[in-house]
Amino acid sequence: MTGAQTDLGAWLALSLAPGVGSVTLGRILEHFETPAAALQASASQLDGLGVPAQAVAALREPDAARIEQALEWVSGEGNHILTLADPRYPALLRDIPDPPPLIYINGDVDLLSMPQLAMVGSRNPSRTGEETAQGFARYLSRTGLTITSGLATGIDAASHQGALEGSGLTVAVVGTGLDRVYPARHRELAHAIAEKGALVSEFPLGTQPARGNFPRRNRIISGLSVGTLVVEAALKSGSLITARLAMEQGREVFAIPGSIHNPLARGCHRLIRDGAKLVETAEHVLEELAPLISLSLQQMDEVEPNKSTEVELDEEYRRLLDEVGFEATSVDTIVDRSGLTAEAVSSMLLVLELQGHVTTAPGGGYTRVK
Repeated sequence: MTGAQTDLGAWLALSLAPGVGSVTLGRILEHFETPAAALQASASQLDGLGVPAQAVAALREPDAARIEQALEWVSGEGNHILTLADPRYPALLRDIPDPPPLIYINGDVDLLSMPQLAMVGSRNPSRTGEETAQGFARYLSRTGLTITSGLATGIDAASHQGALEGSGLTVAVVGTGLDRVYPARHRELAHAIAEKGALVSEFPLGTQPARGNFPRRNRIISGLSVGTLVVEAALKSGSLITARLAMEQGREVFAIPGSIHNPLARGCHRLIRDGAKLVETAEHVLEELAPLISLSLQQMDEVEPNKSTEVELDEEYRRLLDEVGFEATSVDTIVDRSGLTAEAVSSMLLVLELQGHVTTAPGGGYTRVK
């Protein structure tokens, strides 16, 4: 191995040892300064630092096959492994209390040091929530922000897709090794992100999805970003973990409010009560972030806002639209409010949906969009 490979091999040996997480590895490096020196340490020295016995044994005989696998992977096009000692390691991530000692990257490694906005939310959002996330991401990416999320279903995927439709700059932080895609349905999305942006993981190659991996990856999503925007989230949503971590890391937190009747809005409302900034438009996010990332107002003005595609409605359709709430409204309720027949309401709602004025809501009913 070359000198650079030898150094990376030592980092890999430490990180692959069972029981050595980011906190323990940080303690080892603080004492020994370099991974190579730690590998030469005695068992009693390591034990004195609180290194688990199984890890001490693994450091005596590092897993050569897994180290070689990682070194072979990093030689592939677009693949990178950054250590805390690498000058390309993103500065914002380095500043969090427990930065990952190694990060695996497939894609544009320089993108990790550019201004990023994390966008997170429900895995089972409303149709309106998905469209909101996609629209915000598309617009914000065109201002120069990189959109960062977790490749999960729902708001994560919509945010990545919106960014790809905008500037194309997006980062997906995943909870598995980069030699697999989870969920599998996002394989094409992951490939598109790797081509235009970057896939990121702290987990070694071969790591399968596990429940505990995803809260850990959330600190990286928020840690890479100057701010976190929550689009839709229930009270027990994992997105609230990301938002809390962002607050603890001293980063901006934004939340989009919703109907008081929508359970997917309650997490956002709690965040707002706890100090998150309420935003109704993408411009609200930019106004807060511009001073932090030297984003000029001229850049913001150059981005063309989404054009309205509304079709002028006649009086009867406008009256019916007024009876549809921004929360889910059942067809029976719309019939009662409007005084029209069920057949007429169903026909008119179909036209309003095709024109983008309403959308179907989970569990039935309709939600007003504009």
